[in-house]
Amino acid sequence: MERFRLAVDIGGTNTDLFFVNEETGEELVSKVPSQSDALSAVLTGIEMAGVSVSSVRLLSHGTTVATNALIERNFPRTAMITTAGFRDVIEIGRGTKDDLWDAYKDITPPYIARRDRLVVTERIAADGEIVDALDEVEARKVASVIKKRGITAVAVCFVNSFKNPEHEKQMKRILQEELGDEVRISLSGEVLPEIFEHERFSTTIVNACVSPVIGPYIRRLDEGLKDKGYSGDLLLFHSGGGVITPVTAEKFGARLAGSGIAAGAIAAARIAENCGFKNAIGLDMGGTSTDIAMTIDGQTSVTNDWCIEFGYPIGFPALDIRTIGAGGGSLAWIDDGGSLRNGPQSAGSNPGPAAYGKGNEQPTNTDANLVLGRLGGELLGGYMTLDKSKAGQAVKSVVADHYDLSVIEAAQAIIRIANTNMAEAVRTVSIGRGYDPRDFALVAFGGAGPLHGAAIARELSIPKVIIPASPGVTSALGCLLVDLRHDLSSMILRPVHELKPDELKSAFVDLQKEGAQRLESEDVPAEKQAFEYSVDMRYLGQWRSISIPVNLEDISIDSIIAAFHAEHEREYSYRRDDAPVEMFRINVAAIGLTPPLELATHEVVEREPVAKTHRTVYFDDSPDAIETPIYQRVDLRAGDKLTGPAIIEQVDTTVVIPPETPAEVDQFNNIILTIRSE
Repeated sequence: MERFRLAVDIGGTNTDLFFVNEETGEELVSKVPSQSDALSAVLTGIEMAGVSVSSVRLLSHGTTVATNALIERNFPRTAMITTAGFRDVIEIGRGTKDDLWDAYKDITPPYIARRDRLVVTERIAADGEIVDALDEVEARKVASVIKKRGITAVAVCFVNSFKNPEHEKQMKRILQEELGDEVRISLSGEVLPEIFEHERFSTTIVNACVSPVIGPYIRRLDEGLKDKGYSGDLLLFHSGGGVITPVTAEKFGARLAGSGIAAGAIAAARIAENCGFKNAIGLDMGGTSTDIAMTIDGQTSVTNDWCIEFGYPIGFPALDIRTIGAGGGSLAWIDDGGSLRNGPQSAGSNPGPAAYGKGNEQPTNTDANLVLGRLGGELLGGYMTLDKSKAGQAVKSVVADHYDLSVIEAAQAIIRIANTNMAEAVRTVSIGRGYDPRDFALVAFGGAGPLHGAAIARELSIPKVIIPASPGVTSALGCLLVDLRHDLSSMILRPVHELKPDELKSAFVDLQKEGAQRLESEDVPAEKQAFEYSVDMRYLGQWRSISIPVNLEDISIDSIIAAFHAEHEREYSYRRDDAPVEMFRINVAAIGLTPPLELATHEVVEREPVAKTHRTVYFDDSPDAIETPIYQRVDLRAGDKLTGPAIIEQVDTTVVIPPETPAEVDQFNNIILTIRSE
């Protein structure tokens, strides 16, 4: 019986499934419209691939359920209990606005209303000493209020609990006594044991809000798959670039916020590495948004400063990904000043682009590409048909008539603005951080990425564009390329020169033991456990810190300081070797190694492929249509070479190769474009 590993990425528009046969390395893909019931979408996708549920040995799942719950405020009513005087910390935040130039724009409301943010008397000093004991009478009164309001999810956030969590644990015991075991309680000292109240409180609140959503979702999916014959492990992809088990996901639900977009970054890094590139920019353009991630020397950037909505940070480590509202369904519109805009509004999957014929009359990027001939009349291998006349009418009525342009000129303008928006986002994460995009390869994937990748690379002088074998489901592939991973941290606020190597090593070992316990609870044997170590450092008096990797077996304080100065110079273009350096935090990544996945390779035989048909296509460089060969991706083989203009169609995307652009298929069936410089 065949045995498959399956990755599932459920997005806002489509659900992507990527199968790998464990014996042969054969890859299968399927793509279906997302449904309100995740289980139905997964089962439909498995059926479309011609695979039985019982033959799936491992299923790794990237999901937007936590992200959507936060954006839509679709989670159970949640309460917060905090130290008296600190109930408004999450609204005061950093005292910043997402739009500095709009004095009247309000920040997004907090996840927990003020009336549900309750206080008790207690106080722990910054050194962990108990100043005021927890007032148990007040604590029980607060528990009574929560019970009367029918609230079953609570975030307990006491000041300085990162140093001494005893009061939070005491509050949890009281809540369980008064409310029973059904109440879900998140303690800030467990969720994020770090000093800054706003970040710690915010992360704990997010965790308390989404955990009740994650739990039932996972159980429905797990039980439904088992009923159909699945007997393997269900792993959940988290924002830090690893997977966790359902047990951990229910306790730390906030780790799944940003789950779906992180998988694509992991896949892009592996694909680029297979092609010989250690530096890569992942461009994941889907139906609604584009996610951009950097991989430098084989390592994808990680951040501890991110959020789903501005003002409410999540302190868990996450892959550093920039998301903008540019996708196949992004709407073209005219602003009040008469300028043409593209996104972030999206037609989504329903009603979708005008070409879907479901009632939308506003043009999208998909409509513009269809008008220009870059898209054919079908999507998803014929599962969906596109109406070119409706697409042209939408482009004409909204854009062409407004600017007195032809429909073709209007469609080209729509695409040009979309490309500029994405190129600007790439500049922000590359040039804006001291990296030259000419030193990178661009991995263009997602359902719409291969349509736009070459144009974006040309604008940024990126020399190579890699189009994966299955671009539309590449994010799903990322779910199969990672290990179990838990990220743990501990505060150490001291000048670095005061620390001794043995003292630092002891602190790391304590965190390592906690990580090992988590892995053991997930049945990961000791020989499958691995650990990575790093320190967060900053110049004394700074707010932001920089993470520096550490070799636990050979800790040198002088080497750590030297590495910090060098990284600070690269990141911020200056260094102060004579300034005191402070250690802020130590970090340990506890990793449970899963069996490695090797993608299938194919014999390379040079040849020129034969086009299946031709059609007229408008490209950026030519005002006139060009008779363009149309190839089918299934007909291409490793070693095939061709030069644009060309269009390559496949079930999950369409690849645009501009005129005079060489392309070849490598041993992994990736298409690699060589972009000529201006």
